[in-house]
Amino acid sequence: MMTDAGGPQPSPLPADHPPIAKPKVGVLLVNLGTPDEPTPGAVRRYLREFLSDERIVDLPRALWLPVLHGIILNVRPAATARNYAKIWRAESNESPLRYYTRAQAESLDARLAGVTVDWAMRYGNPSVASRLDAMKQAGCERILVIPLYPQYSATTTASVADAVFNAVKAMRWQPAIRMAPAFHDEPHYIDALAAVTRRHLAGEDFAPERVVISFHGLPQRYFDLGDPYHCHCAKTARLLREEMGWTEDFAPMAFQSKFGREKWLEPATEETINRLASEGVKKLAVIMPGFTADCIETLEEIDIAGRETFMEAGGEAFTAIPCLNDAPEMTVLMETLARRETAGWTA
Repeated sequence: MMTDAGGPQPSPLPADHPPIAKPKVGVLLVNLGTPDEPTPGAVRRYLREFLSDERIVDLPRALWLPVLHGIILNVRPAATARNYAKIWRAESNESPLRYYTRAQAESLDARLAGVTVDWAMRYGNPSVASRLDAMKQAGCERILVIPLYPQYSATTTASVADAVFNAVKAMRWQPAIRMAPAFHDEPHYIDALAAVTRRHLAGEDFAPERVVISFHGLPQRYFDLGDPYHCHCAKTARLLREEMGWTEDFAPMAFQSKFGREKWLEPATEETINRLASEGVKKLAVIMPGFTADCIETLEEIDIAGRETFMEAGGEAFTAIPCLNDAPEMTVLMETLARRETAGWTA
Protein backbone atom coordinates (compact mmCIF):
# COMPACT_ATOMS: atom_id res chain seq x y z
CA MET A 1 0.00 0.00 0.00
CA MET A 2 1.33 3.45 -0.89
CA THR A 3 1.21 6.70 1.07
CA ASP A 4 0.25 10.05 -0.52
CA ALA A 5 3.95 10.71 -0.98
CA GLY A 6 4.34 7.51 -2.99
CA GLY A 7 6.20 5.48 -0.37
CA PRO A 8 5.07 2.31 1.40
CA GLN A 9 2.53 2.76 4.20
CA PRO A 10 3.70 1.57 7.63
CA SER A 11 2.11 -1.65 8.87
CA PRO A 12 -0.18 -1.17 11.88
CA LEU A 13 1.50 -4.21 13.50
CA PRO A 14 5.15 -4.99 14.23
CA ALA A 15 6.77 -7.32 11.72
CA ASP A 16 6.95 -10.20 14.21
CA HIS A 17 3.36 -9.81 15.48
CA PRO A 18 1.13 -12.89 14.98
CA PRO A 19 -1.77 -12.34 12.57
CA ILE A 20 -5.06 -11.18 14.07
CA ALA A 21 -8.55 -11.26 12.62
CA LYS A 22 -10.11 -8.02 11.50
CA PRO A 23 -12.53 -6.85 14.21
CA LYS A 24 -16.11 -7.80 13.39
CA VAL A 25 -19.60 -7.13 14.65
CA GLY A 26 -21.78 -10.14 15.46
CA VAL A 27 -25.46 -10.78 16.08
CA LEU A 28 -26.50 -13.84 18.08
CA LEU A 29 -30.13 -15.00 18.01
CA VAL A 30 -31.06 -17.06 21.08
CA ASN A 31 -34.15 -19.21 21.49
CA LEU A 32 -35.30 -21.35 24.39
CA GLY A 33 -33.97 -24.79 23.57
CA THR A 34 -34.66 -28.30 22.40
CA PRO A 35 -33.54 -31.87 23.00
CA ASP A 36 -31.15 -33.29 20.42
CA GLU A 37 -33.52 -36.12 19.58
CA PRO A 38 -37.03 -37.28 20.57
CA THR A 39 -35.86 -39.92 23.02
CA PRO A 40 -36.29 -40.15 26.82
CA GLY A 41 -32.53 -39.85 27.35
CA ALA A 42 -32.16 -36.72 25.26
CA VAL A 43 -35.27 -35.17 26.79
CA ARG A 44 -34.00 -35.98 30.28
CA ARG A 45 -30.73 -34.14 29.59
CA TYR A 46 -32.64 -31.17 28.23
CA LEU A 47 -35.12 -31.02 31.11
CA ARG A 48 -32.32 -31.39 33.66
CA GLU A 49 -30.68 -28.23 32.36
CA PHE A 50 -33.94 -26.36 31.82
CA LEU A 51 -35.54 -27.11 35.17
CA SER A 52 -32.31 -26.61 37.12
CA ASP A 53 -32.28 -22.93 36.13
CA GLU A 54 -33.28 -20.84 39.14
CA ARG A 55 -34.90 -18.35 36.76
CA ILE A 56 -37.34 -21.07 35.72
CA VAL A 57 -38.01 -22.58 39.14
CA ASP A 58 -36.98 -20.26 41.96
CA LEU A 59 -37.86 -22.57 44.83
CA PRO A 60 -35.15 -23.30 47.43
CA ARG A 61 -32.71 -25.80 45.94
CA ALA A 62 -32.99 -28.09 48.97
CA LEU A 63 -36.70 -28.45 48.23
CA TRP A 64 -36.70 -28.42 44.44
CA LEU A 65 -33.71 -30.55 43.42
CA PRO A 66 -34.87 -33.74 45.18
CA VAL A 67 -38.24 -33.38 43.42
CA LEU A 68 -36.56 -32.70 40.08
CA HIS A 69 -34.08 -35.57 40.24
CA GLY A 70 -36.17 -37.98 42.26
CA ILE A 71 -39.51 -37.64 40.49
CA ILE A 72 -39.73 -35.36 37.46
CA LEU A 73 -36.65 -36.56 35.57
CA ASN A 74 -37.75 -40.16 36.11
CA VAL A 75 -41.39 -39.69 35.09
CA ARG A 76 -41.69 -36.86 32.58
CA PRO A 77 -39.05 -37.58 29.86
CA ALA A 78 -40.82 -40.57 28.30
CA ALA A 79 -44.13 -38.74 27.80
CA THR A 80 -42.40 -35.58 26.61
CA ALA A 81 -40.30 -37.60 24.15
CA ARG A 82 -43.48 -39.07 22.67
CA ASN A 83 -44.85 -35.57 22.20
CA TYR A 84 -41.63 -34.43 20.50
CA ALA A 85 -41.82 -37.45 18.19
CA LYS A 86 -45.22 -36.22 16.95
CA ILE A 87 -43.72 -32.97 15.64
CA TRP A 88 -40.11 -33.99 14.83
CA ARG A 89 -38.88 -32.98 11.38
CA ALA A 90 -37.80 -36.29 9.91
CA GLU A 91 -36.19 -34.82 6.80
CA SER A 92 -33.58 -32.90 8.81
CA ASN A 93 -33.80 -34.93 12.05
CA GLU A 94 -34.37 -31.97 14.32
CA SER A 95 -37.10 -30.17 16.21
CA PRO A 96 -39.06 -27.41 14.47
CA LEU A 97 -37.63 -24.89 16.94
CA ARG A 98 -34.07 -25.67 15.90
CA TYR A 99 -35.00 -25.70 12.21
CA TYR A 100 -36.74 -22.33 12.25
CA THR A 101 -34.23 -20.61 14.54
CA ARG A 102 -31.44 -21.58 12.16
CA ALA A 103 -33.52 -20.41 9.18
CA GLN A 104 -34.12 -17.06 10.88
CA ALA A 105 -30.39 -16.60 11.45
CA GLU A 106 -29.55 -17.52 7.87
CA SER A 107 -32.14 -15.09 6.49
CA LEU A 108 -30.87 -12.29 8.72
CA ASP A 109 -27.26 -13.03 7.76
CA ALA A 110 -28.16 -12.52 4.10
CA ARG A 111 -29.51 -9.04 4.94
CA LEU A 112 -26.63 -7.78 7.09
CA ALA A 113 -23.54 -7.29 4.99
CA GLY A 114 -20.32 -7.31 7.00
CA VAL A 115 -22.00 -8.64 10.15
CA THR A 116 -21.59 -12.19 11.46
CA VAL A 117 -24.95 -13.74 12.40
CA ASP A 118 -25.21 -16.89 14.48
CA TRP A 119 -27.81 -18.66 16.63
CA ALA A 120 -27.92 -20.59 19.89
CA MET A 121 -30.24 -22.24 22.38
CA ARG A 122 -30.49 -21.22 26.02
CA TYR A 123 -30.85 -24.89 26.95
CA GLY A 124 -29.41 -27.69 24.86
CA ASN A 125 -27.36 -27.33 21.70
CA PRO A 126 -25.80 -25.26 20.29
CA SER A 127 -25.18 -23.59 23.62
CA VAL A 128 -24.86 -19.86 24.13
CA ALA A 129 -21.31 -20.28 25.45
CA SER A 130 -20.16 -22.33 22.46
CA ARG A 131 -21.50 -19.86 19.90
CA LEU A 132 -20.17 -16.80 21.71
CA ASP A 133 -16.75 -18.46 21.83
CA ALA A 134 -16.93 -19.29 18.12
CA MET A 135 -17.93 -15.72 17.26
CA LYS A 136 -15.10 -14.34 19.37
CA GLN A 137 -12.62 -16.70 17.69
CA ALA A 138 -13.93 -15.46 14.33
CA GLY A 139 -13.01 -11.92 15.29
CA CYS A 140 -16.28 -10.56 16.69
CA GLU A 141 -15.29 -7.92 19.22
CA ARG A 142 -18.81 -6.49 19.48
CA ILE A 143 -21.79 -8.82 19.77
CA LEU A 144 -25.49 -8.02 19.90
CA VAL A 145 -27.60 -10.73 21.53
CA ILE A 146 -31.28 -10.89 20.53
CA PRO A 147 -33.36 -13.13 22.80
CA LEU A 148 -36.18 -14.41 20.59
CA TYR A 149 -38.82 -13.67 23.20
CA PRO A 150 -41.03 -10.71 22.24
CA GLN A 151 -42.32 -10.24 25.80
CA TYR A 152 -39.75 -9.80 28.57
CA SER A 153 -39.71 -12.18 31.51
CA ALA A 154 -37.08 -13.03 34.07
CA THR A 155 -37.70 -16.68 33.13
CA THR A 156 -36.72 -16.13 29.50
CA THR A 157 -34.99 -12.87 28.55
CA ALA A 158 -33.13 -12.52 31.82
CA SER A 159 -32.07 -16.16 31.70
CA VAL A 160 -30.48 -15.56 28.30
CA ALA A 161 -28.59 -12.62 29.78
CA ASP A 162 -27.40 -14.89 32.61
CA ALA A 163 -26.04 -17.40 30.10
CA VAL A 164 -24.35 -14.68 28.04
CA PHE A 165 -22.60 -13.04 30.94
CA ASN A 166 -21.64 -16.35 32.53
CA ALA A 167 -19.99 -17.21 29.22
CA VAL A 168 -18.04 -13.98 28.86
CA LYS A 169 -17.07 -14.10 32.53
CA ALA A 170 -14.78 -16.99 31.63
CA MET A 171 -13.08 -15.00 28.85
CA ARG A 172 -9.88 -13.10 29.55
CA TRP A 173 -10.53 -10.83 26.56
CA GLN A 174 -14.25 -10.15 26.51
CA PRO A 175 -16.19 -8.84 23.52
CA ALA A 176 -18.44 -5.85 24.02
CA ILE A 177 -21.98 -7.12 24.59
CA ARG A 178 -25.35 -5.55 23.94
CA MET A 179 -28.66 -7.19 24.87
CA ALA A 180 -31.61 -6.31 22.66
CA PRO A 181 -34.72 -5.27 24.60
CA ALA A 182 -38.15 -6.88 24.40
CA PHE A 183 -40.05 -6.14 21.19
CA HIS A 184 -43.63 -6.82 22.30
CA ASP A 185 -44.86 -3.50 20.92
CA GLU A 186 -42.48 -3.12 17.97
CA PRO A 187 -44.60 -2.10 14.92
CA HIS A 188 -42.75 -4.53 12.62
CA TYR A 189 -43.56 -7.35 15.06
CA ILE A 190 -47.27 -6.53 15.11
CA ASP A 191 -47.23 -6.16 11.32
CA ALA A 192 -45.56 -9.57 11.00
CA LEU A 193 -48.12 -11.25 13.25
CA ALA A 194 -50.96 -9.69 11.27
CA ALA A 195 -49.46 -10.66 7.90
CA VAL A 196 -48.92 -14.30 8.89
CA THR A 197 -52.42 -14.44 10.40
CA ARG A 198 -54.12 -13.02 7.30
CA ARG A 199 -52.25 -15.39 4.98
CA HIS A 200 -53.06 -18.41 7.10
CA LEU A 201 -56.74 -17.64 7.58
CA ALA A 202 -57.13 -16.86 3.88
CA GLY A 203 -56.02 -20.42 3.16
CA GLU A 204 -58.57 -22.01 5.48
CA ASP A 205 -62.00 -23.09 4.27
CA PHE A 206 -63.74 -21.49 7.23
CA ALA A 207 -63.81 -18.16 9.06
CA PRO A 208 -63.17 -18.48 12.80
CA GLU A 209 -65.88 -17.30 15.16
CA ARG A 210 -63.24 -16.57 17.79
CA VAL A 211 -59.43 -16.30 17.88
CA VAL A 212 -57.72 -17.14 21.17
CA ILE A 213 -54.49 -15.19 21.73
CA SER A 214 -52.47 -17.69 23.75
CA PHE A 215 -49.22 -16.87 25.52
CA HIS A 216 -46.99 -19.16 27.55
CA GLY A 217 -48.02 -19.09 31.18
CA LEU A 218 -46.14 -17.83 34.22
CA PRO A 219 -46.71 -18.33 37.94
CA GLN A 220 -48.86 -15.52 39.33
CA ARG A 221 -46.25 -15.05 42.07
CA TYR A 222 -43.67 -13.92 39.49
CA PHE A 223 -46.03 -11.20 38.29
CA ASP A 224 -46.69 -10.14 41.88
CA LEU A 225 -42.93 -9.77 42.37
CA GLY A 226 -42.69 -7.32 39.47
CA ASP A 227 -42.14 -9.38 36.32
CA PRO A 228 -43.56 -7.29 33.42
CA TYR A 229 -44.47 -10.31 31.30
CA HIS A 230 -48.25 -10.11 31.77
CA CYS A 231 -48.24 -6.40 30.89
CA HIS A 232 -46.18 -7.06 27.76
CA CYS A 233 -48.55 -9.86 26.71
CA ALA A 234 -51.59 -7.64 27.25
CA LYS A 235 -50.07 -4.87 25.13
CA THR A 236 -49.18 -7.27 22.31
CA ALA A 237 -52.74 -8.64 22.38
CA ARG A 238 -54.24 -5.15 22.31
CA LEU A 239 -52.05 -3.97 19.42
CA LEU A 240 -52.75 -7.14 17.44
CA ARG A 241 -56.48 -6.74 17.96
CA GLU A 242 -56.29 -3.13 16.78
CA GLU A 243 -54.34 -4.12 13.67
CA MET A 244 -56.71 -6.98 12.84
CA GLY A 245 -59.91 -5.14 13.74
CA TRP A 246 -60.78 -7.67 16.44
CA THR A 247 -62.66 -6.98 19.65
CA GLU A 248 -61.51 -8.35 23.00
CA ASP A 249 -64.58 -10.60 23.05
CA PHE A 250 -63.70 -11.98 19.61
CA ALA A 251 -60.02 -12.48 20.51
CA PRO A 252 -59.59 -13.20 24.25
CA MET A 253 -56.12 -13.52 25.79
CA ALA A 254 -55.19 -16.74 27.61
CA PHE A 255 -52.15 -18.54 29.03
CA GLN A 256 -50.96 -22.09 28.30
CA SER A 257 -48.38 -24.61 29.55
CA LYS A 258 -49.10 -24.51 33.27
CA PHE A 259 -46.67 -26.60 35.31
CA GLY A 260 -46.85 -27.44 39.00
CA ARG A 261 -49.52 -26.75 41.61
CA GLU A 262 -49.18 -23.05 42.33
CA LYS A 263 -51.48 -20.43 40.83
CA TRP A 264 -50.52 -19.27 37.32
CA LEU A 265 -51.66 -16.38 35.17
CA GLU A 266 -55.26 -16.76 34.06
CA PRO A 267 -57.39 -17.55 32.18
CA ALA A 268 -55.87 -20.85 31.08
CA THR A 269 -55.92 -21.57 27.35
CA GLU A 270 -57.43 -25.04 27.76
CA GLU A 271 -60.20 -23.66 29.97
CA THR A 272 -60.84 -20.85 27.47
CA ILE A 273 -61.14 -23.35 24.61
CA ASN A 274 -63.61 -25.42 26.61
CA ARG A 275 -65.59 -22.34 27.63
CA LEU A 276 -65.92 -21.11 24.06
CA ALA A 277 -67.09 -24.53 22.90
CA SER A 278 -69.66 -24.64 25.71
CA GLU A 279 -70.95 -21.23 24.60
CA GLY A 280 -71.63 -22.61 21.13
CA VAL A 281 -68.49 -21.55 19.23
CA LYS A 282 -67.98 -24.08 16.44
CA LYS A 283 -65.06 -22.60 14.53
CA LEU A 284 -61.94 -21.57 16.43
CA ALA A 285 -58.44 -20.29 15.71
CA VAL A 286 -55.56 -19.95 18.16
CA ILE A 287 -52.55 -17.67 17.68
CA MET A 288 -49.45 -17.83 19.91
CA PRO A 289 -47.61 -14.49 19.61
CA GLY A 290 -45.15 -15.22 22.43
CA PHE A 291 -43.33 -17.78 20.28
CA THR A 292 -41.30 -16.63 17.26
CA ALA A 293 -40.86 -20.20 16.01
CA ASP A 294 -43.16 -23.19 16.12
CA CYS A 295 -42.24 -25.67 18.83
CA ILE A 296 -43.70 -28.35 21.06
CA GLU A 297 -45.86 -25.77 22.87
CA THR A 298 -47.48 -24.60 19.63
CA LEU A 299 -47.51 -27.74 17.49
CA GLU A 300 -48.27 -30.44 20.07
CA GLU A 301 -49.89 -28.56 22.94
CA ILE A 302 -52.15 -26.37 20.77
CA ASP A 303 -52.40 -27.77 17.24
CA ILE A 304 -52.77 -31.38 18.43
CA ALA A 305 -53.97 -31.40 22.06
CA GLY A 306 -55.85 -28.10 21.83
CA ARG A 307 -57.57 -29.23 18.65
CA GLU A 308 -58.66 -32.48 20.35
CA THR A 309 -59.98 -30.54 23.34
CA PHE A 310 -62.08 -28.26 21.13
CA MET A 311 -63.45 -30.98 18.87
CA GLU A 312 -64.33 -33.25 21.79
CA ALA A 313 -66.18 -30.33 23.39
CA GLY A 314 -68.38 -29.89 20.33
CA GLY A 315 -66.27 -27.81 17.97
CA GLU A 316 -66.39 -28.37 14.23
CA ALA A 317 -63.33 -26.55 12.82
CA PHE A 318 -60.01 -25.60 14.43
CA THR A 319 -56.79 -24.04 13.22
CA ALA A 320 -53.53 -23.05 14.88
CA ILE A 321 -52.02 -19.97 13.26
CA PRO A 322 -48.30 -20.57 12.62
CA CYS A 323 -45.59 -18.62 14.40
CA LEU A 324 -43.47 -16.15 12.46
CA ASN A 325 -41.01 -18.94 11.61
CA ASP A 326 -39.26 -18.18 8.30
CA ALA A 327 -41.86 -15.71 7.01
CA PRO A 328 -40.30 -12.74 5.16
CA GLU A 329 -41.85 -10.40 7.73
CA MET A 330 -39.83 -12.14 10.44
CA THR A 331 -36.63 -11.33 8.56
CA VAL A 332 -37.69 -7.68 8.27
CA LEU A 333 -38.38 -7.60 12.00
CA MET A 334 -35.01 -9.11 12.90
CA GLU A 335 -33.19 -6.78 10.52
CA THR A 336 -34.95 -3.78 12.06
CA LEU A 337 -33.96 -4.84 15.57
CA ALA A 338 -30.39 -5.70 14.58
CA ARG A 339 -29.73 -2.44 12.76
CA ARG A 340 -31.25 -0.37 15.55
CA GLU A 341 -29.37 -2.12 18.34
CA THR A 342 -25.99 -2.15 16.55
CA ALA A 343 -26.19 1.59 15.86
CA GLY A 344 -22.72 3.08 16.19
CA TRP A 345 -21.10 -0.30 15.62
CA THR A 346 -21.88 -0.65 11.93
CA ALA A 347 -21.91 1.80 9.03
